[in-house]
Amino acid sequence: MYTPALENLRIVMVETSHPGNIGSAARAMKVMGIKDLRLVTPRKPFSQETFALASGANDIIEQAQIVPTLQDALADCQIAIGASARSERTLQWPQMDARECGTFVAEQLPQQKKIALVFGRERTGLTNEELDHCNTLVHIPMAFDFLSLNIAMAIQVLAYECATAVRLATHSQPMAAVDPDEALANAEALEGFYTHLEQSMIDARFLDPENPRLLMRRLRRLFGRASVTVSEMNILRGMLAAFAGRKFQSRLSSD
Repeated sequence: MYTPALENLRIVMVETSHPGNIGSAARAMKVMGIKDLRLVTPRKPFSQETFALASGANDIIEQAQIVPTLQDALADCQIAIGASARSERTLQWPQMDARECGTFVAEQLPQQKKIALVFGRERTGLTNEELDHCNTLVHIPMAFDFLSLNIAMAIQVLAYECATAVRLATHSQPMAAVDPDEALANAEALEGFYTHLEQSMIDARFLDPENPRLLMRRLRRLFGRASVTVSEMNILRGMLAAFAGRKFQSRLSSD
């Protein structure tokens, strides 16, 4: 069953080692009606095994975009959800399980938000720095003594939960028209803001670039939870620019 809202759901695979996993992931996407695949610097993008395991989902592979960084893969997305089985991290990200993820995606897609599900390396997953670009984490509950799930299996589980929830919601919640100024700011806009904010804090001597600690990571979590809109982002960037201008003017007046 074709569901238009699923066109705004993207699967991102980061530094995939085995080309066969890309094919299996494409197959998992195809059967759930998800088409958008981005590959971040895969070790070996495609091979005969890729297309063999795709089992007819060749169009997903042929249309997949290979990009150099995770930021490039997420640039036009408003929400990024990182898949992770790890909980022992220095900072805790907001988390949900697979079923909750499906419900969340079904609530957001009808508002024409572009959402990415981000999957890391087969052996080590996503780094903390990569998770900085995600709004929240998702995990798949597993038997406590066997925490092993192939990446294509993980994509299949989350694709199923999201597609099922979206299709159920579509019957009762049609696609809504969104004021462009009230749409969520995308990842590219957020990254520009974080760069601007970090430099502003360095200029104000609030942030020591030699000893940044976890300040920017905490601020990323803060603004990631805030669901900043385009108009709010314009206000934030305008505030930073105004503060810089005031600081410059005060320097002139003191000279």
